[in-house]
Amino acid sequence: MDRHVSRRRFIRSVATISVGTAVAGHNSAAFAEVDGAAMTRRFSQQRWALDNIIRANGIDWDQPRSVYLSSPCGVEAGADFAAIRTRVQKMADIGPAFESTARRREAKARAATAEGSTVTARDNWFMAAIHYGAAEWPYDDSGKKHIELHQKKRECYAEYARLADHKIEAVSISFKGKSIPAWFHLPPGYNSGKLSVVISIPGMDSFKEASVALANDRWLQRGVAVLAIDGPGQYESPLLGVYVSIQNWIDAGPAVVDWLLSRPEIDGAKIGCTGTSFGSFFGTIMAANEPRIAATAVMSTCLEPGCHTIFEEASPTFKKRFMWMSNYTDEDKFDAFTKTLTWEGHAERIRNPYLVVAGEADELSPLEHTERMVRAMTGPRQLVIYADSRHSVGGVSAANLGPFPPVLAADWLVARLNGKPVASERWFVQSTGQIVKTAL
Repeated sequence: MDRHVSRRRFIRSVATISVGTAVAGHNSAAFAEVDGAAMTRRFSQQRWALDNIIRANGIDWDQPRSVYLSSPCGVEAGADFAAIRTRVQKMADIGPAFESTARRREAKARAATAEGSTVTARDNWFMAAIHYGAAEWPYDDSGKKHIELHQKKRECYAEYARLADHKIEAVSISFKGKSIPAWFHLPPGYNSGKLSVVISIPGMDSFKEASVALANDRWLQRGVAVLAIDGPGQYESPLLGVYVSIQNWIDAGPAVVDWLLSRPEIDGAKIGCTGTSFGSFFGTIMAANEPRIAATAVMSTCLEPGCHTIFEEASPTFKKRFMWMSNYTDEDKFDAFTKTLTWEGHAERIRNPYLVVAGEADELSPLEHTERMVRAMTGPRQLVIYADSRHSVGGVSAANLGPFPPVLAADWLVARLNGKPVASERWFVQSTGQIVKTAL
């Protein structure tokens, strides 16, 4: 095989800012700037092209981040993201563009609060938190700037939670002497009784605050509670000294489920799990090792054992960030570590219903790996593939004319938690929206 990067792969493989190591701590006072930063060979070799690629392709050059970040904010945030897309002409613009937008939204929230306009304040606190979280993204380290933005995100989201139309509780789940941070959401109007709940796991570049929408959230509107976590290695967790490893994700399942079972609002027989992008892998490991998770639905898969494609053929953004998430600064040692990142020996143990939604043309995790995993499983399972779709499932005719992927996943998971059986099938959603079903 030719080991040289093809022109097509080179265009995709442009990096982000340098990554640093994370520091342990249990609260913000324990966070401190540290020396040492991760560096990948491809980043150093291709760094010169980054600004030109962003200038030509915009902020979404490596993934549709402005789409998945704007979605939970609603229509009002559209102008924010349009302005950010215009402003970002090079890598160095990304953090400041989101931060300045966050500060503007924060100022609007404070003004609305002073005027007694609580709904306006609530909405602006939420949007400010999302923008602060997005501003964190270029800072793959545990340095002063990253921590400042993180604290602002937490502050704004806490203000939003205080005014939200449903109960939101800040959560810290005890984990190996540290903690897994989360936000616990109850559906609007909840007063009493036992609820189904979904453990929501974000992707590599997203965060728990964006997991539940400001309005018309797909889980809450279906009467389902949500525990939105930053699991081991995700966004806030590395700042608390909790990093990615297979063992940490194996152990996270019991810790999270035990916490849910301690809540009087939760029906312990109706605990689901959902994950997007790298959350699909983390959710699979969690479900495989925690049988009290009654059903799992994942999408936009990262299920290639060893993750060669996303780390070596896609944008170096991904590899550099994951090095920080797993607390590596030495690339050779990280390369050895990636060999442990596999569903093999885990997914085969899943006995409860499992849904995976994937793009036919996934450029970060080739579909063949997802299909191989599904064939290796023996429990009730469903594989839904969208024709022509890349990693971020959607934006193609199959998703527009067929079942909308996030809605499909929500309806599927709620049905499973309510005890409705599922046939083990492979669905192929054609570009016409028609579904071709075959047995697995």
